[in-house]
Order: sequence, then structure tokens, then C-alpha cells
Amino acid sequence: MTLCLSPVLSFVPGTEDPVPEFVDVTDKSGVAFNHICGQADKKDYIFEAKGGGVAAFDYDNDGWMDILLVQGSTIARWKGGDNPHSALFRNRGNGTFEEVSEKAGLARPAWGMGVCIGDYDNDGFADVYLTNLGPNILYRNNGNGTFTDVTEKAGVGDPRWSTSASFCDYDADGWLDLFVPNYLDVGPDKLPAPSGTAVCQYQGVPVMCGPRGLPGAGDVLYRNNRDGTFSDVSTKTGVVDRDSYFGLGSAWGDIDNDGDMDLYVANDATPNLLFVNKGDGTFEEQGFASGLAVSGDGREQASMGVDLADYDNDGLLDAYCTHFAADYSTLYRNEGNLVFQDVTAIAQIQTPEWPLVSWGTRFVDLDHDGWKDILHANGHVYPYLERATGNETYRYPKTLYLNKRNGTFRDASVLAGPGLRLKSVGRGVAFADFDNDGDIEFIITNMNGKPEFFRNDQAGGRHWVMFRTVGSRSNRDGIGARITVVTGSMRQIWEIKRTVGIYSSSDPRAHFGLGQAVTADVSVRWPSGKVQEFKDVGADAHYVIDEEKGLSKER
Repeated sequence: MTLCLSPVLSFVPGTEDPVPEFVDVTDKSGVAFNHICGQADKKDYIFEAKGGGVAAFDYDNDGWMDILLVQGSTIARWKGGDNPHSALFRNRGNGTFEEVSEKAGLARPAWGMGVCIGDYDNDGFADVYLTNLGPNILYRNNGNGTFTDVTEKAGVGDPRWSTSASFCDYDADGWLDLFVPNYLDVGPDKLPAPSGTAVCQYQGVPVMCGPRGLPGAGDVLYRNNRDGTFSDVSTKTGVVDRDSYFGLGSAWGDIDNDGDMDLYVANDATPNLLFVNKGDGTFEEQGFASGLAVSGDGREQASMGVDLADYDNDGLLDAYCTHFAADYSTLYRNEGNLVFQDVTAIAQIQTPEWPLVSWGTRFVDLDHDGWKDILHANGHVYPYLERATGNETYRYPKTLYLNKRNGTFRDASVLAGPGLRLKSVGRGVAFADFDNDGDIEFIITNMNGKPEFFRNDQAGGRHWVMFRTVGSRSNRDGIGARITVVTGSMRQIWEIKRTVGIYSSSDPRAHFGLGQAVTADVSVRWPSGKVQEFKDVGADAHYVIDEEKGLSKER
């Protein structure tokens, strides 16, 4: 693939660590798309300001990550029965993409919000779940480059305003279940008070109303019946949003290291929820008890994007939540025993966050030193700020925090290429190795505009390794499998998942930076409980880990 050019070296003053440069290749890639979500210059209703997501997944199993961009709509098009549809772009493997939405059968019109990917029927092909301003859509991958709408048969067409759905096998029966967070009980057919009223203001300016003051919508957990259908088991399992909080993000992970998957739900302007898996098909909500419900000083925050990963390499999954302006996005360190500490200030990333409205995010090793960094997209919700003076604006640059390997991060946003410094109204982000060269690229969706697609020009000659999981007793995707990579005294973990940040799905392959190491010892704990170990795995290669067949090199 021709996305990759010669490595670009840029150095942080006072250090020897190189910083990767992220180059905007949107126009060259052929990913031609313009997002629609209400009017560009005025947002009368809150659903016109939330934006949409993006997925990176290999829909045709040719070994290259494709792209699906979720499309929104306008009230006029909704009322006229003229909603657009989302766009699927096939990766040609040469640095360019072709739009194949209608050819693939992904053309049902909707006011889309998010996209969730997972092989729910274990046939080896990734299926697509689109969350909308109701009803949601499930597309089954036919395995021949096309999809079939199976929503009605599957029973997962939630009619509410859904956001960041996520697949995971919570009961370890080998089949992916589905969690769907919902936001507000409003929409084009149930309008709240419009902007311009005296009721809702921001900094003294009349704006759209919400989310506070508007009715929330409860979440739902669907269990896979293993016959192409799902059942709502929210009440039965205890995964109940009793207060109808404003759900935006969700992430699965084994946060207590007991071998089953727990669920973290990021809620806007209301406490976050943590559902701890009890291993018997039920969950216990422990958001406040764990410290993950609110900030370290006890405040409800406007949580949007969320991820779970081990940023400090201590073997425990930590959490990161992006938030609204005049606040900070929160880094929670897992102290063990289901206790989390807000370490945002300690990590030296609290102050830069205050003016930002932040969305899609992920823990990911972008410079291959073996320590996970943080990247997120930013963009406000009030277009009038385009013309305002002050600390807050409508458009923001992107944020990149590089892990300093000592519990702190440095803000490298202005050092990683001019593309990250450009201001936009960012929302969802999908992370993937689009060119299969071993480093992670990303694509950002922007409100009422084109996406931004960034190539990673890796610096410094550090090594890497990536793994694609294929389950047999476990779900075919291997979602929930925990991979551990050991190089010398460094031990890293990665749990397989697809839903990351907000509204979006990312490359499911496990990615590890190895620094100067050229081999690694690798172990895998599958959702079935099976453990595999592999010694002296060579660096700078893509591998497949099959639950039955073991390890093999993919490229």
C-alpha cells in the first residue's frame, strides 16, 4: 500500500524521544464524504449538534481495513422521508478507497448517530449495527461483499435515540451480546423547546436546550439467542439505567481481572455507570463505589468518549473519559480491588483540557515505545462561538498526549504535524492500521463537514507487533480475549474490542509497540478460559492467533 512515506523525525525540546507526524491524506485517499446534521450555522435542537461516528473494519476479509462513515440528516429531510444513508468505503490496498454503499446493500436511509461492528453470528464476517435517532439497524454480512437488513428478525431495532453500542460476550457462551446506550427521549418527531427561547442559555446567549432539563432514555442489554435473534435481558441481568441517564459512550473490559467482562457507561451531565460482572449472568452497579461515577472532587461531568486500557503497564485496566468545556477530561487509574483514582492532575493533563469539548478517544501506543498514549478529537456544540471572542470557540485542534512512562503525559499536539493543529468540529474517531505497516492511523468525523484521515509517519525505528484473534469455543471475533506481551521487564496487556470512544468502532487487532525489542513472549487468555503461550515471537509482523490452531504469521 502506498500510504507510507519515509519516516518523519521531529523531536520534543529537551528530550530524545521522537514524535510521529500525522499527515492528512483525506483528499488523496478518495474518502469523499460530507457529514450532515441539521444546519451548519445554527443548532435549534440538541440532536442537530451531536454529530456521528465512523468504523474501521474489514468487511470483505481481504486483509485491509475499510471505512464506514455514519450520515445524519436534517429535520426537513426527516419530515420529507428523504433521509440519506451512511457511506461504506472499500480499501483498495494501494492508499485509496472506493465508495460501495449501495453495491454492498448499506443504503437504508436514517438519521444516523453511531456504528457498532461485530460478528454476531460467528460466520467469520463482520456485521454492522447502526444506532440512529430511532430505530436502529442491524445488517448481517452475507460474506460476498453485501449485507442484508435483519433488524426485524433479530429484534434489536430500538426506536429511541441510541449512541455508542458495543458487542461483547458477557456470559462467555461463545456468542456476542449487544449493549445499546440511549441518550434523550427527544427527536425530530418529539421536539423540545427550540433555541432562541429565554429558557436555555450558554454564557448569556440563547441556545438549544439539553441535555439537562430534558427526559432521558434508558439503556438496553440484548442477549444473543444463538439463532439470529436477541432478547432484552436488561432487568434480568441487572444492567438497568434506573434513572434514565444520558448515555453516550460504552466500553467493555475485565477491570477486576476475574476473567469476565464488565461494562462502563459514560453519561452526559449525569453520573457514569459501572456494571461489574458477577460471573453468574448478572451484574452489580458500582459506579460510585469504584470512583468512576464522578470526578475526583465529586462532580458529575459531561462524559462523552470513553476507553479502558492499561496505560501504566501494571496489569490493570484504567479509564479515560472525555468531557465538555470549562472542565477536564478525566484519567482514572485502577488501584485494584475495584477502586479508581482520578489522576488527571497528577498525570499533568488536567489544565490543557479546560477550554475543550472533547469526543472520540483511545488509549493507543502511537510512538511504539510500549506505553499507551491518548488522542482525542475536539469540537464545540454551539455554532455561535464561531463569531465569539473568549476562551471557547466552535472549532478546536486535536489533542495528543504522549506517555512519559512515569505516570505522566506530555502534550505533543502541536508537535505531531500541521494537520493536528487545524481546527475542526470533531466527533467520532476510528483507529486502525489502514496501510498494514504496523502503526496506527485514525479518521475523525466532523460536524457538517468532511472527515479528516491521518496517516501515521512513525519516527525513531522502534518495533511493533499486531495480532488478529479468531475464536472457536469463544466468539469468532475473539472480543474479550486478553493478550499479554512481555519484552524484558516490560509487560503489556490488550483486550480485544471494537467499540472505542464515542459512536465509533476501531480495528479489532491488538497492537503493541515494542521499543527496541525484536522478539516478545506472548500469552492469550480467551473468553472461554483457554490460555495459549508463544515464545520469541518476532517483531514487525502481523499475526493470527487462532483459539484452536495457535499462532501463524499473517503478513
